[in-house]
Amino acid sequence: MALKEEFEEYAEKAKTLPENTTNENKLILYGLFKQATIGPVDTSRPGIFNMRDRAKWDAWKAVEGKSKEEAMSDYITKVKQLQEEAAANA
Repeated sequence: MALKEEFEEYAEKAKTLPENTTNENKLILYGLFKQATIGPVDTSRPGIFNMRDRAKWDAWKAVEGKSKEEAMSDYITKVKQLQEEAAANA
């Protein structure tokens, strides 16, 4: 299976992660997803009073140096890790 196809499959699987997935892990996935699909951050950082969007922007900015392929691979690995943790805690 090609990397892009596997990435798309795991992007769908990420939607089924448990509700108790931490915000930290959700932000990691968000940053990797944006880097994999769009590339480097292309917007300015949201203002201090917009904490949610600011955290998402920071998560994306944190992975800015990764190639789209690296981000896809890291995303797949992270979703697999979260799925395994969820299965172990079920």
